[in-house]
Amino acid sequence: MSVQTTDTVLDRILATKRDEITAYRTGLDTARLADEIAAADTPRGFAAALAAKSPRAVIAEIKKASPSKGLIREDFDVAWLAERYAAGGAACLSVLTDRDYFQGDNDFLAQARNACDLPVLRKDFMIDPIQIDQSRALGADCILLIAAALSTDLMAELAGRARELGMDVLAEVHTRDELDRVLALPNDTILGINNRDLKTFKTTLATSFALREHVAPTRLLVSESGIFTHEDMTRLATADFGAFLIGESFMRQPDPAAALRALLGTPD
Repeated sequence: MSVQTTDTVLDRILATKRDEITAYRTGLDTARLADEIAAADTPRGFAAALAAKSPRAVIAEIKKASPSKGLIREDFDVAWLAERYAAGGAACLSVLTDRDYFQGDNDFLAQARNACDLPVLRKDFMIDPIQIDQSRALGADCILLIAAALSTDLMAELAGRARELGMDVLAEVHTRDELDRVLALPNDTILGINNRDLKTFKTTLATSFALREHVAPTRLLVSESGIFTHEDMTRLATADFGAFLIGESFMRQPDPAAALRALLGTPD
């Protein structure tokens, strides 16, 4: 059981995350955490929500900043953003909770979930089982597993714990090797292909098209990053992508709902 190393900015993020987890465990009241999990709302079906809106299912992301772009949106109101995404036709939400690199916060997840009825993905760097329990206590309906950051065994352990707690799992890949490892997870794992190169942070939709060829056509696939136009979505949908995780292009617009409708090609 181990965390992968990648010689990229991801390594620095994971090193910070390990320190964060150590600090969290130091002051952890396990009985209280168990109570919080028991008291949390029943998970909303994240995978089911995507399937219901496929092939135009959008996971709309609430993200204030990123390591490569810095501050993305200054007027950052989580509840308002969640409401606008729901009004624009999103299937689900993704909420960045990492503080140090994305200016996120754990409280953002509850704020987004309380503002609408959409299922919410906790977008963070999961490397320890305690984070899965924490995610459910926070109200997450789905968790993200980044294959580049995880060994196969640890990824399976984290996915198994998420399922025990009733959450869905989105497993994200960037390369063929990562794809092969993720395909060993149960078939109900949501498969995401990230178009962002972790070494250069550049994006290209060619990554989605290349890896799509190695996945059964019946599998619900999420294309992530680098999707900016209705034409981008149409090209990917033609290649049998059913869902899309999009954040930056929405977050830079005055009204994310209008931007989402434009990308979907739906009228106001």
